[in-house]
Amino acid sequence: MLPLMNVDEARNRILLRISPLGMVRIPVAEANGRVLAEDIFSQADLPAFSNSGVDGFAVLNDDVEGASQTVPVNLLVVADIPAGQYSLLTLQHGQAARIMTGAPIPPGTSAVVPVEDTDFNYREVNISSPESVSIFSPMHHNANIRFAGEDVKIGERLLQAGKIINPQEIGFLSMLGLSEVAVYSKPRLAIFSTGDELLKVGEKLKPGMIFDSNGFMLQAQVERGGGIPIQLGIVPDQYESVKACLEEASEQKVDIIVSSAGVSVGAFDFVRRVVEENGELDFWRVNMRPGKPFTFGSYKGIPFFGLPGNPVSAYVGFEIFVRPVLRKMGGNLTQERIVEQAILEGDISSDGRESYLRAVVEIRNGRKTARLTGHQGSGNLKSLVDANALLIIPSGVKSVAAGERVDFFWI
Repeated sequence: MLPLMNVDEARNRILLRISPLGMVRIPVAEANGRVLAEDIFSQADLPAFSNSGVDGFAVLNDDVEGASQTVPVNLLVVADIPAGQYSLLTLQHGQAARIMTGAPIPPGTSAVVPVEDTDFNYREVNISSPESVSIFSPMHHNANIRFAGEDVKIGERLLQAGKIINPQEIGFLSMLGLSEVAVYSKPRLAIFSTGDELLKVGEKLKPGMIFDSNGFMLQAQVERGGGIPIQLGIVPDQYESVKACLEEASEQKVDIIVSSAGVSVGAFDFVRRVVEENGELDFWRVNMRPGKPFTFGSYKGIPFFGLPGNPVSAYVGFEIFVRPVLRKMGGNLTQERIVEQAILEGDISSDGRESYLRAVVEIRNGRKTARLTGHQGSGNLKSLVDANALLIIPSGVKSVAAGERVDFFWI
């Protein structure tokens, strides 16, 4: 029997066969979490016009150079400029214009005095500007003015392809006046569970049967990973049923096929056989715990992932192998899972395979500490629910003592 493939080699072999999908244009409002597929260049200066950074009075700063609380400077108010309106009036010495935050600066202005530094500290609606205003503070040249092009120059590259679009990018794209943006397509993943012992959630439980937990769990993982799940349900342990399910996935032109169970060497495990007859298997065992019976190949040219049937094994296998594929297909070529370190609170033993152990990581006295959540059996989903992290015990390591550092990633 061939030796088990190590995790890094398996993941690298998978990713070498994966390419980003094509791009699609979508409304900016729907782009949160998507990956930008093209560079964004500014078509205009930002701000587009010079404007006031405060509610106050536009002035010539020379006029208020000696202003103070005891010796205020009195100016004639010649205009009232709300946001959204532009004044053609050019300020002269001895004049001021009341101006709101964001309103265009009138020609001649060299500073804006905040209302707090005047004798007219009113912002309420429908209060007319005064005939004159007293200024209690000097202003340096260009004080409180936001100049055209101060943030962005026309023609400047603002965002690079491959960047994940977050709420702040959505706001920025909207500020640029873009209603649509090019992003990488979301991968479509067909998901099915195999096993004569499986029941749909909601059906009456029968002796010897169990509810299918993997189907909904994997669906949620696909959604969280940035993919679109295509749920194909439960497939009996029958050759024709398995083949029909894989054919349906092919006909739907999905980007990835993910199964749980049916890829081992049991007498009724037909998934491997059907895949091999209609595609290829690259490898089918990995040196990891949980999740050793993991299969990767292709069915009629579609990447195929065969995850183990035990729920924790299926969960871990997806996180380690399928999620990176979702990232790459979705155009995210740079962001990888962040691995951190914590101090173990208790001894850990392992069997020498690369292990992903369920744990709680907490910050105590300024440092991260980790403790296991209990029994680490691959069918014990409760210990995964209780965990907020997976500890990574490297291949070949059979024990880690309390007080030592261990790698982990948050889940």
